[in-house]
Amino acid sequence: MPALNRATPPSPYDYLGEVPSFTVTSDDLTEGQPMSLRFVADANFGLTGENVSPHLAWSGFPAETRSFAVTCFDPDAPTGSGFWHWVLFDIPVTTTELATGAASGDCSGTPAGAVHTGNDTGNRLYTGPFPPAGHGPHRYLFAVTALDCDNLGLEAGASGAVVGFYISNHILARGVLTATHEEPAG
Repeated sequence: MPALNRATPPSPYDYLGEVPSFTVTSDDLTEGQPMSLRFVADANFGLTGENVSPHLAWSGFPAETRSFAVTCFDPDAPTGSGFWHWVLFDIPVTTTELATGAASGDCSGTPAGAVHTGNDTGNRLYTGPFPPAGHGPHRYLFAVTALDCDNLGLEAGASGAVVGFYISNHILARGVLTATHEEPAG
């Protein structure tokens, strides 16, 4: 598969209209930098990663925020529609941090009341990057969205696209941290 030319690729959020932003940080990820194999898909996807969800923390969101959603999206996936790696919503407003591994394994670190829906692998948890070998670097946009409602009124079976649509209807602000991963050519 040929590598893509991504001189200055836009973020998919560029097409959704401008909204206020706030700060998203991580003890595990650095903006614009490759992520550790700890956060990459594991042997279930033919890779050597550990498939652990990274730590995320956020601050500076609007005072009227009533809940949050956390997503991880790969806009560079060769699908024509990107790839949802993580979709978590109805996160209580009192939660401003997810610990490393909160959305992995049994998801015991997920806040009470929050809802994991299926990502594009069909799992209801975090699934780390697994881009095609030799496809070039992919961006993983870890977005935290401040919402104007306590819950989105969706079931855990909603697709990432449906959740994204509902998020767009309730968004107050968004913070994004972007990390990268690339699988070398075979």
